[in-house]
Amino acid sequence: MKHWTHWGWAVVMAAGLAACGGGSSGVRAIATPLGIPRAAVESLYAEAVALQARGKWADAATKFERAALEVPAGDTLAIQARFRLAECQLGKGEQLQAAREFRKVSDETPNAGLAPEALLRAGDAYAELWRRPELDPTYGQTAVATYQELLNRYPDSDVASRARWRIKGLEEDFAVKQYKAAQYYLRLKAYDSAILYLKDIAATYPQAQITPAALLKLVDAYRRLDYHEDVVEVCGYIRRFHSSYPGIDQACPAPPDSTSGT
Repeated sequence: MKHWTHWGWAVVMAAGLAACGGGSSGVRAIATPLGIPRAAVESLYAEAVALQARGKWADAATKFERAALEVPAGDTLAIQARFRLAECQLGKGEQLQAAREFRKVSDETPNAGLAPEALLRAGDAYAELWRRPELDPTYGQTAVATYQELLNRYPDSDVASRARWRIKGLEEDFAVKQYKAAQYYLRLKAYDSAILYLKDIAATYPQAQITPAALLKLVDAYRRLDYHEDVVEVCGYIRRFHSSYPGIDQACPAPPDSTSGT
């Protein structure tokens, strides 16, 4: 209410000056909610853009934040300033703050043109926090959930294909994480535990690059436990879906041709 009152008095004063012939040009500046001329806010925004281009993240972020506060939240300039503020926070390595700022753009102005891009960049911010597959995957999972939310909310947006590509990349990392866990248990000869991880890779990430290697490890684990029926089943699957993968013939020799004569 305080801001509205400030805005109202600024507009009234500007109108009074115009009526009295104030100002040599006769052109009345349009006041922002805090009483600052729109042209001054646009100049502030332009300064911030220039600083951002030079990698001056902190200085640019300060000006973007101020510019966003000087105009209504739904104003195009405010939306752009918030988006760029989040990009500056990413530049400073403040991924969580950036993710929150990007989400403000997508959640508070969901119909804005930048809303889908903001949601994508929020996912990117979370993905940056999960740099190594062996670490806790929480941020990676949050990134995938954010990208999936983008696909649900904006399936026809220009950035939807980029979200799908990022999901695929993260799923590769999840599969690698599972594979490394399986290798750890294989070294301990804890085959049953390793099998759980290897089966999960095949079921959850069937298109991952590491999946054929995981399946070969699964065959070897089954053989060590004398699970012959499981060996036959997995070998059949490998030959059907990964027939050209190196090592298939050694791990899963082709069964003898039952139609050949003796």
